[in-house]
Amino acid sequence: MSNPKRVTIVTGSSSGIGRDLARAFLERGDSVVLNGRDSARLEQAVVELGAPERTAFVAGNIGDRSTGEALVRIAVERFGHVDVLVNNAGTFASKAFVEVTEEDLDGYLHGNLRGTYLTTQAVVRQLKKQGKGGAIVNIGTVLIDHAIASFPASAPLVSKGGVHALTHSLAAELASDDIRVNMVAPGVVRTPLHGGVDVDDFGGVALLNRVGETQEITDAVCYLTDAEFVTGHILPVDGGFVTGRA
Repeated sequence: MSNPKRVTIVTGSSSGIGRDLARAFLERGDSVVLNGRDSARLEQAVVELGAPERTAFVAGNIGDRSTGEALVRIAVERFGHVDVLVNNAGTFASKAFVEVTEEDLDGYLHGNLRGTYLTTQAVVRQLKKQGKGGAIVNIGTVLIDHAIASFPASAPLVSKGGVHALTHSLAAELASDDIRVNMVAPGVVRTPLHGGVDVDDFGGVALLNRVGETQEITDAVCYLTDAEFVTGHILPVDGGFVTGRA
């Protein structure tokens, strides 16, 4: 059951999965704080989402500590508290291991791992201060458990692997504060992240013989924000990619 007074922060929410998550949370009665790097896109998202009285945004790179702190500050100033964090922001692309530059590696570690870590720190401090628990959902990838030889992605996978480890660690550390920490690990999903690539070409890697849709990731995240007896869980949403092949 959704809480009509819940306040949710969604990083990377100007497009794709994050944007759809914001839509779903608003439809469920939440107030939502959006995040992205482009102020104009965030302003447009607020208009198109159609609930400006329950929507705020912070433009900034989550790899910078100040962005996470600003997200919490705006949430409290506008809506009074924070209840949920979805760490959706991140980047992912294929590149052969020997071709990965230091700049490539640093970029993934900064945005995917450091950004998730620092944003979560800011939110957890506020949740502890409130003393009423909360929910954190990270977005990972099933490629941590089953890599694809034809899609080399060592740099982003190293950073996402850290987020997987962080999920388990924080679930244990924060349980006594009634703060639940879980993760959704998508398979191949139709999002703007893939650019002009025809993602349907990857449908055959899953038992269900298709790629995922944004709404299906949203449904899984919403479940984990509501599931009060679930923590430390990594939920694959991959059409059976890790389980086997069609």
